[in-house]
Amino acid sequence: MQEQCPTDIPFVSILTLVLDSALWGLVQGLTEFLPISSSGHLVLVPAFLDKEAPDLATTAVLHLGTLAAVLWYFRRDALWLVRPDRDPRARQVLKLLALGTIPAVVAGLLLESTLDDLFDNPTRVGLALIFTGVVLLASGWFHRLTRKLEDAGVPDAVVVGSAQAIALVPGVSRSGMTITASLARQFTKQEAARFSFLLAIPVILGGGIKQMLDLAGEGGLEWDLLVGVAVAAISGYFAIAVLIKALTRFGLRPFALYCFVVGLVAIVWY
Repeated sequence: MQEQCPTDIPFVSILTLVLDSALWGLVQGLTEFLPISSSGHLVLVPAFLDKEAPDLATTAVLHLGTLAAVLWYFRRDALWLVRPDRDPRARQVLKLLALGTIPAVVAGLLLESTLDDLFDNPTRVGLALIFTGVVLLASGWFHRLTRKLEDAGVPDAVVVGSAQAIALVPGVSRSGMTITASLARQFTKQEAARFSFLLAIPVILGGGIKQMLDLAGEGGLEWDLLVGVAVAAISGYFAIAVLIKALTRFGLRPFALYCFVVGLVAIVWY
């Protein structure tokens, strides 16, 4: 879509653009970190509202808002990791996060066209949400959770990183997959969330920058996306806080019911 100057657009159209951008930012921010799949909701919400769904480039830009949220929430860890010369443990964790990022990067490059097709199919998103619900139920089976992120090794990075790659499928929750995989590796609930969100940073950053550069080169970086990015950042920070509190008290299983209900509605509806 060719970018237009805001002064050339009628007020009602400007308001519609801003509200739509805010809506997608809210959906992105709340569902990126709650284990209910942001990519799936960015397919289903437009379908339910009979709106045009945001394209992959737009969702990638909105991810920069959620990136800001996770960086601010885990700012102590972020500062710790950018100064690995001061702590050997930081160097080790940084290497493992880099290793854990590889499966998602490889899968994204190899399956890009296939993933694009899945974004056009609400029924498949519904099936993926049900799969997510099953995984969230399974997360309650793991006990003896004693490990911290600093105790992680190569097998942990491979397992959790592979779980993140699976979550490239719309409707499969990234946080749900990676937290459950971390629990399976016997990390405590808080450390599982920490592992999950820190591992998300390089994928979100890389994908967002790539798509923003593509949009800018095509003259398609629209001004109203800034509203969506801001809303995604604020709601994303709120969602992280809610998830960590809920994870500590209840685990991930309560979110499974939501995934089952929304998934079944999507399948029946479409």
